[in-house]
Amino acid sequence: MSRGFHPQTITTRHELMNNDISRRSAELVETGLRNFWYPVVPSYMLGATPIGITRLSEEIVLWRARDGKVHAIEDRCPHRGARLSLGWNLNDRVACWYHGVEVDGHGVVADVPAVNSCALKGRACLKSFPAVEANGAIFLWFGDGDGTPAVPLDLPEEMISDEYSGFLCMQNWKCNHRYAIDNVMDLMHGRYLHASSHSMAEGDKRAEMEIRLTETGLMFEKKNQRGVNFDWVEFGMTSAIWLRLAVPYQKKHGGGEFIIVGFVTPVDEHHCQVYFWRIKKASGLDRDIWRFLYRNRLEGLHWDVLEQDRLVLETMTADARSKENLYQHDVGLVRVRRIMERIASEQAGRSAAPPKTQPAVTLQ
Repeated sequence: MSRGFHPQTITTRHELMNNDISRRSAELVETGLRNFWYPVVPSYMLGATPIGITRLSEEIVLWRARDGKVHAIEDRCPHRGARLSLGWNLNDRVACWYHGVEVDGHGVVADVPAVNSCALKGRACLKSFPAVEANGAIFLWFGDGDGTPAVPLDLPEEMISDEYSGFLCMQNWKCNHRYAIDNVMDLMHGRYLHASSHSMAEGDKRAEMEIRLTETGLMFEKKNQRGVNFDWVEFGMTSAIWLRLAVPYQKKHGGGEFIIVGFVTPVDEHHCQVYFWRIKKASGLDRDIWRFLYRNRLEGLHWDVLEQDRLVLETMTADARSKENLYQHDVGLVRVRRIMERIASEQAGRSAAPPKTQPAVTLQ
């Protein structure tokens, strides 16, 4: 009897592409969405010496030209892969410490001083990152590799209007960036975790929530309570991903509301940075008094609140999300998760390349 061949597994080009899209989408959710601006370092941390950072799982070298302009490219010498951040700042270019290869802010090899003529010179070998400095922080544009040009940095009004005055607080957290976003989208934790704080000691410990859409995202808020505790948060996506909220000061700390505009920047799968601008609408003498009060009294209280958040999030397991049992108060963070997962899927679909090999067929 002749032996027949029976198809058992047929992997088509379409299936391979779908697998690639799913893999890339999951990676973007973990390491950060592309085609957005992210704050990557407070301005004061970048002086004349190049520095190396990891953001969105990308290794990057930053340096300032003499005119103050910030340059950002891959932190990898195109010669043999040494860290450019260990090298020298040559104004509009950075020189590798290993062999002196010079690369400009566009990732183009400007000079190879060790030889008279080198094919590397003039070649664009490294990825570059558009940089903008705003409100005491350096923002970088992380494209998705499909050639989408950087769009202007679009920040909330409180960060660009002269009617407001603010201070930046930045912390490095040992958790995935999604945990930090979930934390800000969680209105009820304020009344519990921060119950002893200067701003969230009052208000109901039970609340109903509602969501309403905005032009840039959504507003998540408690029903029938405003200006008492952490009562609302806005999730916005312009050319950056940001969160805006307001909490009240107790009367002994000056009263009124202060605004927080926050950004969460992924470092890698297990680390992130949080950038919170603490802002108040004030002018003239009131502005001066508030800035003095903040520096001498309120700043330390704000850091205490951040430390409480950090401690809880860093002690959660990396797979905590897979073991959740969510309830009504979590509807805001669930909606944001879905938005980010949808964008990740769209970006993965645009960047997916057809497989280079022929479809594989397994016969038995």
